[in-house]
Amino acid sequence: MSAAGQGSAGNVIAAICSLFIPGLGQLVQGRFLKAVLMFVLAGVLWIFWMGWIIHLWSILDAAMFKPNH
Repeated sequence: MSAAGQGSAGNVIAAICSLFIPGLGQLVQGRFLKAVLMFVLAGVLWIFWMGWIIHLWSILDAAMFKPNH
């Protein structure tokens, strides 16, 4: 992803991806471990009807991501 950071088109696309599948936006951004963590946590918490917490976190995290370089 480009170094444009928060608010960039890449982050908007990543947030939209996470809207459909938690963690997909992080995967699009190249953050594999965080993507797996969010996907698994959302799956586990949806069993208890609490998955929306991780789902929202995934969307916001993808939208506000700033690369370190």
